[in-house]
Amino acid sequence: MTIPSNSTLQLLELRSRIFHNTRQLRVWLPPGYDDSGVRRYPVLYLNDGQNLFDPATAFGGAHWRVGETAERLIGERKIPPVIIVGIDNLGRKRFREYMPYRSFDPPMLAPRGTRYPDFLRREVMPLVESQYAVANGPEHTGLGGSSLGGLIALYTQLVAPGVFGRLLIESPSLFVANRKILDQCRKFGAWPTRAFLGMGTRETGNAEKDKKIVNDARELGAILREAGLDETRLRVRIEEGATHSEAAWAGRFPEALEFLHADVHDLSG
Repeated sequence: MTIPSNSTLQLLELRSRIFHNTRQLRVWLPPGYDDSGVRRYPVLYLNDGQNLFDPATAFGGAHWRVGETAERLIGERKIPPVIIVGIDNLGRKRFREYMPYRSFDPPMLAPRGTRYPDFLRREVMPLVESQYAVANGPEHTGLGGSSLGGLIALYTQLVAPGVFGRLLIESPSLFVANRKILDQCRKFGAWPTRAFLGMGTRETGNAEKDKKIVNDARELGAILREAGLDETRLRVRIEEGATHSEAAWAGRFPEALEFLHADVHDLSG
């Protein structure tokens, strides 16, 4: 599949021994991508790959417009050329794979999310690095997601520090398992170089629940500030009126992508 202009979207099949299933990786290559080995590219891994590039595969027919946004920011020289990898979820198995904790709210007594960090490090990343000109090191490697995809991205940072240096957390489900992720974050110190945290004020449409969700996001931001992430390393965007939707995440993605990569130097030559 080809994104308009000079960027390209390629599909890779990944057969996972960790999860014992098969899924697609959607690899977006920037305009002028060079596989000669002369240039190496930073890479951003994003969960829920179906929702990123194409409305035909996205939930509800709305996608993040990742390709269009990245191409525009590269063309405007606001970010360097970057490879973006969408990791497909497996539909009904998504909840279990993205949940790292046993939980009664929401109910999940047999989570598999504790396997996700190893799935990324031992299967997703090696496959991508074997096929594409990816720059190594956490300073060139990012991870992100939304909702439960944001939760598992945050969890991965906690259990696999030093792998990802750029973290995108959109509308994370911080409330699961009685907010256990926040307790873990308070005890953690090895945060990435840059992190973007986004949340809307109307995520659920229930005023009481929305207030709690926003407060959780603000608390996470405060934890990160206390850990030493200043304004150059952390961007917290609480968007008034924004909902829990692909459209909202697409709307904040340009700011997030630019913030996460604005300090990454061109790796050509």
